[in-house]
Amino acid sequence: MKKITLLCAAGMSTSMLVKAMQKAAADENFECEIAAFPTSEAKEKAAGSDVILLGPQVRFQKGKIAELLPGIPVEAIDMRMYGRMDGAGVLKFAREKMNA
Repeated sequence: MKKITLLCAAGMSTSMLVKAMQKAAADENFECEIAAFPTSEAKEKAAGSDVILLGPQVRFQKGKIAELLPGIPVEAIDMRMYGRMDGAGVLKFAREKMNA
């Protein structure tokens, strides 16, 4: 099962996107674990992820997160998809980044 981790400033707004992504995954019969956490918990919570997606407000931390968790793709979520809470679009983006 694939593990997708979303990171943002506090983990709150991203949790709404997680729900939309989980619905999209269920609609596509794609088994995965999707969770959101604040960037301050990245090392503990995102270890073992197949991909890490950053909320637009923390995209500047991409290098730091990639350094903390080498070998895991780290990408910023498109601001428009994030603003629309486009769960299907963000899930597609995540799947592309982890070749799933």
